[in-house]
Amino acid sequence: MARRKRITFRAAYAADILDGRKESTVRLNTSLKKGDVVDIVAGMVKIGTARVESVEEKTVSQLTDEDARRDGFETREELVKALKKIYGKKIGDDTRVKVIRFKLLGRESDHSSSNSASTT
Repeated sequence: MARRKRITFRAAYAADILDGRKESTVRLNTSLKKGDVVDIVAGMVKIGTARVESVEEKTVSQLTDEDARRDGFETREELVKALKKIYGKKIGDDTRVKVIRFKLLGRESDHSSSNSASTT
């Protein structure tokens, strides 16, 4: 049996994902496609299951405030700052990234947003 694909996040993002404030992620590379059903993992713990709604390629300079809000940030500048913290020098205005939008289908029964938010 094939193993389900997953999207992994830092534990700090768990509460935003479970509460619906984070419904996308920006990655340098992905094999995910629209319609894929994936495990959502935060801090090495599966917190839910989601369906990939879209995968859009953009350059960092094309990211918008709307992209940032869907990713749980207030502004594009906050999103780009977070990307630079994660990816370092690989991120520049011309860097091609994938914006992955997902819809949470279900949450793992043992994980509420209140206990997930306390991890880093």
